Amino acid sequence: MTEFNLLSQQHAADRATRSLRSAAATLEAERHGLEHLRDALAATDGLGSAFAAVVERILTCSGRVILSGIGKSGHIARKIQATLASTGTPSLFVHPAEAAHGDLGMIGDDDVLVILSQSGETSELAALLEYGVRHDLPIVGVTAMLESTLARASSYVLTIPRAREACPMGLAPTTSTLMQLALGDALAIALLEQRGFTANDFSAFHPGGQLGAKLRPVQTLMHTGEALPLGRGDMPLSAVIMEMTRKAFGCMGVLDDEDRLIGLITDGDLRPALMHDLSTTRAETIMNRGPITITPDALAQEAVRVMNARTKPITSLFVLDENGRPIGIVHVHDLLRAGIA
Repeated sequence: MTEFNLLSQQHAADRATRSLRSAAATLEAERHGLEHLRDALAATDGLGSAFAAVVERILTCSGRVILSGIGKSGHIARKIQATLASTGTPSLFVHPAEAAHGDLGMIGDDDVLVILSQSGETSELAALLEYGVRHDLPIVGVTAMLESTLARASSYVLTIPRAREACPMGLAPTTSTLMQLALGDALAIALLEQRGFTANDFSAFHPGGQLGAKLRPVQTLMHTGEALPLGRGDMPLSAVIMEMTRKAFGCMGVLDDEDRLIGLITDGDLRPALMHDLSTTRAETIMNRGPITITPDALAQEAVRVMNARTKPITSLFVLDENGRPIGIVHVHDLLRAGIA
């Protein structure tokens, strides 16, 4: 290897070391910022009391939460708006520049304005603020400057604690925007919890993609009716084999006289039983009592968890009604096709 190549490798290693050192310093600075934010929220006055008041005001709002901001704060406002909308709080982002050119008409009399600006003196927000004040709308100012124009015009001020930016020059918004984002997440989750927002509600707002698939109820994926592999405890093994072969789920549920599921026979149970007389050996003699089952309103992701929780994963789950009767069966292949497992 030439001396030039050795030097190039050393320079690359030095750059990697500096990059990792820089990344660690960035995360450390931002961690301190989040700790300051947490401590400020924990206080009974200041940010903590203002945050609680904002949650209460939004809960009683009959309109929408209108988010706005410019630059990096605008990007954060868009993300907060998306999180609010997806967790049960109707919301909308209005660009402050477009607001002055007609988009003020998107804001209703029952809405709450949430405006983000680190300095609180962003000139592009003037038209939006003036409109909010003139129409007596609740304004929530999210800013680091308590004496700023935004803070003075706001009904509620969520004051972001001052913290060192991760940027070595202290110029690029990094720690400050992370704190804005974290405060927005805290607001969305507080509202979610206060509204009693459930996983099923979340599913209604996220029908697409893998997330939507995981949140689908099992009843939307299960096989029903004649597709179910079922039999009685007094069935001979020859009939059990025929039922399992026809239905191809690798198992058969065993019912009692009231059609409740009392046992399960799998391929693994059947193989050693083939040594016995197939016409005289009964299903009840080889079945597993108390099989693992699931309810129709359980989410698909719960079905995956149940299947994988055993030392030997389960490939099929019977779905039972409230009386313990099987109304469906879901196979791991169904979950795979839905993009879940």
